[in-house]
Amino acid sequence: RQIGMMFQDYALFPHLTAERNIAFGVRKLPAAERRERVGQLLELTAMTECARRYPHELSGGQQQRIALARALAPRPGLLLLDEPFSNLDAELKLQLAGEIRDILRRENITALFITHDQSEALAMSDMLGVMRGGRVLQWDTAYNVYHRPVSRETATFVGMGAMLDGAVRRGRGIDTALGRLEPPAADGALSGLEDGARVSVLIRPDDIIHDDAGGLRAVIEKKQFRGAEFLYHLRLESGETIHCFAPSHHDHRIGEAIGIRLDIEHLVVFR
Repeated sequence: RQIGMMFQDYALFPHLTAERNIAFGVRKLPAAERRERVGQLLELTAMTECARRYPHELSGGQQQRIALARALAPRPGLLLLDEPFSNLDAELKLQLAGEIRDILRRENITALFITHDQSEALAMSDMLGVMRGGRVLQWDTAYNVYHRPVSRETATFVGMGAMLDGAVRRGRGIDTALGRLEPPAADGALSGLEDGARVSVLIRPDDIIHDDAGGLRAVIEKKQFRGAEFLYHLRLESGETIHCFAPSHHDHRIGEAIGIRLDIEHLVVFR
């Protein structure tokens, strides 16, 4: 059927070695071709040294590579990956996501990758679909899904962001608690909106820069340490909240007011 499948739990045959697991999908090939294809995939997935090990002798990442090689062996036209990283720790996920993307490109195979982890989806995809309740809300590039969501549902589901109340001022922008936001004329953010229309504006954490000399002030309500950065939950004078990333050496107290400034490339506006 020319469809390969990589299962969430890998589903390797426990009684077969790594190389025999890979060979399972091409067992109808002549022996010489089969050995050549298995050797290619062991090399491609950097698993040559583990060829004669059984699944229980492999780490989670190694099992995943063998499962991928087995799925790729018949050269499928389409590869389905069902949450393949769900059993791995965060660092290994990041490493293997990049490796698998490179392997799929080298093999020139289209893959449909299913995941609940948004960072995986954004990192792996050429095109990304957001599904909710069995319905595709948006099908687009990962960049556009994040920066140009077509609906409020997608905007609030993908990534982190806050919706600020605003009022349209035709020809001048949108008045918000962060001041007047002025989209570029070519942006089209205000098309179809009449003067005085009440709107919601999507503000991402990367739209807000922590700057002690910034003209705006906000109070830290919560903070999360993420190693290289803090994620600050900020309260504006209006009572509305936004999020901001800051380098981790900018360690401010909860309840402290800090300076911020805006760095918004384009506006995402919903009536």
